[in-house]
Amino acid sequence: MFRTALRNVLAHKGRLLMTTLAVMLGTAFVAGTLVFTDTLASALRSQNSKSYTDIAVTVSDREAVARSYDHGSKAHTGPTLTEDTRKAVAALPGVADVRGVVSGFAGIADKKGALIGNGFSTTGTNYVPAADGTDPRYPLVEGRGPKNATEIALDAKTAEKGGYKVGDTVRVAVNGPVMELKLTGTLRTNDPRVVAGGSLAAFDSATAQQLYLSPGRFGELDVKAKPGTDDSALLAAVKQTVPHGDNLDARTGRELADKQDRMIQQGTKGISTALLVFAGIALFVGIFIIANTFTMLVAQRTKELALLRAIGASRKQITRSVKIEAALVGLTASVAGLVAGIGIAAGLQALLNGPLEANLPDGPLVIAPSTVIAALAVGVLVTLVAAWLPARRASRIAPVAAMSSAEQPATQKSLVVRNTIGLVFALAGAAGLAAGASNKEVKLVGAGAGALLIGVFVLTPLLSRPLIALFAPLLRGLYGTPGRLAKENAIRNPRRTATTASALTIGVTLITALTVVGASVNKAVDKATASDLKADFTVTMQNYSMLSPEVAAQIAKAPGVSAMSVERTVPVTTGGNGANGSHGADGSDGPDGSDTEWLTAVDAATIDQLATVKVKEGAADALKQGKLLVNSGSDGSTRYKVGDTLAVTYPDGTKGSLTVGGVLDSSTSLTGIVAPDAVVGPHAAPGTGPNRVLVKGTDGPTEKLKQALRDATGGNPLIAVKGEKDIKAENRQIVTGILNMMYGLLGMSVVIAVLGVVNTMAMSVFERRREIGMLRAIGLDRLGIRRMVRLESLLIALFGGLVGVVLGIVVAWAGLRTLADTFKGITTEVPPLQILGFLLAAAVVGLVAALWPAYKAAKMDILGAIKSE
Repeated sequence: MFRTALRNVLAHKGRLLMTTLAVMLGTAFVAGTLVFTDTLASALRSQNSKSYTDIAVTVSDREAVARSYDHGSKAHTGPTLTEDTRKAVAALPGVADVRGVVSGFAGIADKKGALIGNGFSTTGTNYVPAADGTDPRYPLVEGRGPKNATEIALDAKTAEKGGYKVGDTVRVAVNGPVMELKLTGTLRTNDPRVVAGGSLAAFDSATAQQLYLSPGRFGELDVKAKPGTDDSALLAAVKQTVPHGDNLDARTGRELADKQDRMIQQGTKGISTALLVFAGIALFVGIFIIANTFTMLVAQRTKELALLRAIGASRKQITRSVKIEAALVGLTASVAGLVAGIGIAAGLQALLNGPLEANLPDGPLVIAPSTVIAALAVGVLVTLVAAWLPARRASRIAPVAAMSSAEQPATQKSLVVRNTIGLVFALAGAAGLAAGASNKEVKLVGAGAGALLIGVFVLTPLLSRPLIALFAPLLRGLYGTPGRLAKENAIRNPRRTATTASALTIGVTLITALTVVGASVNKAVDKATASDLKADFTVTMQNYSMLSPEVAAQIAKAPGVSAMSVERTVPVTTGGNGANGSHGADGSDGPDGSDTEWLTAVDAATIDQLATVKVKEGAADALKQGKLLVNSGSDGSTRYKVGDTLAVTYPDGTKGSLTVGGVLDSSTSLTGIVAPDAVVGPHAAPGTGPNRVLVKGTDGPTEKLKQALRDATGGNPLIAVKGEKDIKAENRQIVTGILNMMYGLLGMSVVIAVLGVVNTMAMSVFERRREIGMLRAIGLDRLGIRRMVRLESLLIALFGGLVGVVLGIVVAWAGLRTLADTFKGITTEVPPLQILGFLLAAAVVGLVAALWPAYKAAKMDILGAIKSE
């Protein structure tokens, strides 16, 4: 039976080609994902280890680090790392050197004033020269390190992006006025934020301390040990030397490197899991093709199987022979897929580091044994699973019945059982979707969507006849006999048509659902931006940290500004609410049992001109009276009622009392507890600036006003001035980027579905060669034959596309209901042009997939076809 199976595989190479390609593509996706993520993780770990090669122990000041990156953080309360601390640690036995480190955000402007990199990866640090005048952390590419407050060094890539050369003047911003500094040198760095496309600005230590902390203070001490020194023993000594405080944390370099490695592993595992989901979708689509192929092969070999049964082959042997064929196909395809996957990983690495400029760390491809085993196992297993049902059917063919017919029709009983199972799954799925949408339960929606898809797939043969019949009048009217024959051929074997169409349905369903969700989210965000925000422009930091305190005054003086309001978040400690004793917004308790509340402070006199302030209870002018407004939330509930009083302690230690004067409608853009800035602002932590500033212009959102705001803030590259159009475009860009990535990942499943249509049509032509010969003999010309095959393929593709579009819209509707709390007023938006485009794309897929089968059918010899069996 093994030799028989091998002979069958070799005899049907052409008919198994598309199946092999489908398995190969799915396996290549899996192998490519595993190789790419293993390679990325290895390169990141290698880069990470370089960052800690000379660090035995690190002491970090959490408060200093927090303040370095956000000047709005709370004031210093614990011990600090000073120059005296550094010297004390340096004097310990076994210590070779101690480097004091200061770091924070630093925005570098290009020569047009735009920020280089993104706000989250614009890093600033101190340059600490060793005895030879260079900092071993940052090897020089050109020039030298900075020596005073007028100088700066940049990483080489940032200097190149900005068009800067040594000696040029660079515009730099931290959290205050823009500085113009002389570029003294360019550096190399292993900092992953910089490698990933960020920027690095290096100042001399005194300047960095002045910018980020205070003179003589460090955020971190990195200890280098002498050869032979035990890191653990050195850590114990360092802990005894540095001041004791909850804000100080001492660890060995190895501990930190291991922690980073775990984070890298977790991050790459998340990427791998996400990619493998799409690989799984591609393989799932492949199952339909494999099952279809083996079903048709078994049907075409019924006489051969009957003869084997007649000469003594048992059912188990027949089943085994088909499974061996599937295993041979799966193994061949998996080996090819593994090789292709390695190529995909290499190509993806080159693409990301080339045209896409992802700046991932370089490293050799990692092909782990587990990857090889997984790729081969997945390919073979998927093929065996898909071929199991056809193999089982083959074993049940009675010898006499098989000899009398080329193909055994499905029994009425099997169709009833199939349709009953499909209906049960479909109804359960629809109920799950409805319940999940009603209760906003994502998991329930997911389970319902899965059950509905399974139910529809099982019911697809039943649906194929009425849906395909919809196109029959059009085909008959346009194409006459070929159109009528195409329709009859498409519904002749509903199971085959359904299986072929289902492969395309999966891709169309997912793409439609993504498109509808994307369009709906965009519409909701656009609507919220237009209705809630009345301001012409918002001024924020690129990294969404707090603005410097002087920015509000600068903006107020800008020409063309008619109204403005700061918006700052201020934490206060409350003694509880006399009315209901509720806890703080973050649920945290103070040291004496009190609560922490976060107040959003705004300018009471102007906020109604800049944002929607819709009060559903209490006084509309509560803020002007020095009182609070509380947002009711999406569910309409409130933690505080009008008249409630809060006894508060402000960040500067001052005690006060605040009264709730009104309850805001949930549709307003102001969230949480809103307070007048005139009351709360003076008691904020020293150096605290606003989160953003809302601005309205005399002449509306003009480019002149936008430029005036930029000029007023000193052309700071870290400050973003955004109007309604900018915010909408930014949001749409995020959604579009995610959708494009999803489309690309789903592309593999669509390609496999196309292969399925090609395979089905090619094998169908071979199966019906006698019928085609008869049609030619009675007068249907080659053009008519080609047209008949193409129209049949078109009908199958349109059927799959139509079912996919409907399912996609239904699933998207249910999923969007779970987002109602996140996006106010979100509704299901179905973009008609894009949906029509998907159906047209499905039609094109059907026509393209039929080109080769139609050509083969038209070229068929008439007499040879008639004599075939």
